[in-house]
Amino acid sequence: MGVYTYPEYAYRSPVDLMAGAPQRRPLVVVGAGPVGLAAAIDARLQGIPVLLFDEDDSVSAGSRAVCYAKRALEILDRLGVGEPVVNKGVSWNVGRTFVRQDEVYQFNLVPEPGHKRPGMINLQQYYLEEDLVARAQALGVDLRWKHKVISVQPQADGAQLRIETPDGVFDIEADWLVVADGARSPIRRALGLDIDGRVFMDRFLIADVVMKADYPAERWFWFDPPFHPGQSVLLHKQSDNVWRIDFQLGWDADPEEEKKPENVIPRLKAMLGEERPFELEWISIYTFQCRRMKEFRHGRLLFVGDAAHQVSPFGARGANSGIQDTDDLIWKLKLVMDGKAPERLLDTYSQDRTFAADENLLNSTRSTDFITPKSRVSKTFRDATLALARQHAFARKLVNSGRLSVPSYLTESALNTPDGDAFAGNMVPGAPMDDAPVLVQGVPGWLLDQVGNRFQLLCFVAEPALSPVAAALLAQLAGWSVPVQPLLVCAAAGAMPARSATEAVFDHVVDEQGLAARRYDAQPGTCYLIRPDQHVAARWRALDVTRIRAALAQATCNV
Repeated sequence: MGVYTYPEYAYRSPVDLMAGAPQRRPLVVVGAGPVGLAAAIDARLQGIPVLLFDEDDSVSAGSRAVCYAKRALEILDRLGVGEPVVNKGVSWNVGRTFVRQDEVYQFNLVPEPGHKRPGMINLQQYYLEEDLVARAQALGVDLRWKHKVISVQPQADGAQLRIETPDGVFDIEADWLVVADGARSPIRRALGLDIDGRVFMDRFLIADVVMKADYPAERWFWFDPPFHPGQSVLLHKQSDNVWRIDFQLGWDADPEEEKKPENVIPRLKAMLGEERPFELEWISIYTFQCRRMKEFRHGRLLFVGDAAHQVSPFGARGANSGIQDTDDLIWKLKLVMDGKAPERLLDTYSQDRTFAADENLLNSTRSTDFITPKSRVSKTFRDATLALARQHAFARKLVNSGRLSVPSYLTESALNTPDGDAFAGNMVPGAPMDDAPVLVQGVPGWLLDQVGNRFQLLCFVAEPALSPVAAALLAQLAGWSVPVQPLLVCAAAGAMPARSATEAVFDHVVDEQGLAARRYDAQPGTCYLIRPDQHVAARWRALDVTRIRAALAQATCNV
């Protein structure tokens, strides 16, 4: 059956970084997990030179973050790694919850038709990191393995880092520092920065098991199963016939004893049967917490992912929300570094992502309280809900084995321009964009693949041949200090090849099925200002350059 072989990335002597007085770099990222790598890749796509330090020389051990939701996959598409991740991962949509042996609740993540990416895939974290490392290296990230950050000194205009390597210790300075060094975050701890919330008094065993099984690619969760009475168990299928199994153990369990193979194997045989062959790939014991820093920005230090916030694993919010952190951060950092926006734009990174973190913490805490009740009242409610769910539909909706990750609608963001025109639907200012199938130069494609990494104006039109007045107005957008690129979304009924007057200036897609217009409640003349991270900044029923300029100023804190 086989067990994963971990890559070993080449260590490079830092002799070049040691030359002269402490060198200074525009951007340093600490931590080569999924979030740090995503930040580095995004920065390179924005043209920012990146130096990334990691104290290890390989990818993360074990499955760890295993579930990647649709929005994270769309961001990975923008970063250039969505295709290999989805191709390798196991797509799934159905989740089932059991009490003992009886199914009491089922959900289906299948989105409405017409989206490129599935609701969720399962993929071991080490595969995601391999793809991200390859992409980072291809884009020219200066990635240094076996470089451990042992101290950080914040400065008014940056930070000074001390780095320990096999060849000695050296100092280096950064204009900006992205801290992605994980839940224990040595940098956060050394600086004494706050992190508040709850630590849950429970322990769980993760067993990554290599086996051939005909179980469907679904999420199965048991309360009080006969093979593990009084506790809960979670089962997920991963790539390469690896199955992730989480056993609740209780707070009194001895972590060192519980993760010994001689104690894990009997649990697995009780669940899988004595006759099924399997291999153990990875074993770990975890506890979890629901906490976040009060602020994610501290001067020139920007905290992302688990370094900034931690949630329980129920609901797949850890890596998904961390990837969304970098999605929000890097375009703002680029504008600030280029002098096209004031530093207070980065305060909105903290404001928007603490808002998102609070949503995740609330949902994660509710799930955890249901799965592992810590009071008599909570346990009575949980047990009554599970008992009623066997026969009553209303109770099934209350069964909470982990409400799954969804993207935050940043409706409270200071960067939004409130609607002045009447709209229906979900694409409100602050919303992450909905995808839709479109034709791109006559070839089937996807709307989200045409959007991102810059400000864009979606213009819904009957055909790409614009009036001279409209073409002249849109042409102005490219000359602004923060350029805005138009993208014409043409109605299928009036679609025709672009005429020579506009085809060299404006990209266009054809909304052949009309789904884009439906999802954006659009009619000819409707315009949407889209941020570089594919969130809606503003929308109007008619093209008005004055209103677009004002909304762009709002979205970049240039007001």
